[in-house]
Amino acid sequence: MIRRCPTLSLQVLLRLTLLLLAAISLSAPQLSKAQTQQDNDAAWAALARGGHIALMRHALAPGTGDPSGFSLDDCATQRNLSAEGRAQARAIGERFRERGIAVSEVRASRWCRCLDTAELLGLGEVIPTPALNSFFRDRAVAERQTRELRALIDAWNGEGALVLVTHQVNITALTGVYPRSGEILVLAPEDGALELVGRIEN
Repeated sequence: MIRRCPTLSLQVLLRLTLLLLAAISLSAPQLSKAQTQQDNDAAWAALARGGHIALMRHALAPGTGDPSGFSLDDCATQRNLSAEGRAQARAIGERFRERGIAVSEVRASRWCRCLDTAELLGLGEVIPTPALNSFFRDRAVAERQTRELRALIDAWNGEGALVLVTHQVNITALTGVYPRSGEILVLAPEDGALELVGRIEN
């Protein structure tokens, strides 16, 4: 004689489904955190090997764009780093030094929040670089400026790490990634293309 298992009621099935979904939702943040740490580790390791680019969005500077009276030659008219942003930039520079990463060049947009970020990193002389300037207020120059940035990267000799401090719009135009303030994208130049190795969230 064949015994049949009692059929699970719809209510029991619903409870089991809810328990399963709850378990997944609880584990998801842990998995996400582990993945972020793996990305960070891979990115730092690539920078330590040399031949990679650290493309960084400036540190925390509250607001969007620049005030209407913006002047490139007057930091007082610009959106600038907050105290938290300045501390963030120093801490990022310390992480480079802790890992013994050799930096061959540090370049930055001429906007004060980028120059200040680059200076506070403390990784070497900062070279103001127009190709890294924000085009948030003039998207018509985005394509030309992105080409200029690619040409700058292509001309780099590949020694150590190249640190470029710029703006969200520039990074997104070059890579398609929308970075957070202080985030670093680690890129590997590969046969005329740029491979995203990892992202370092700060």
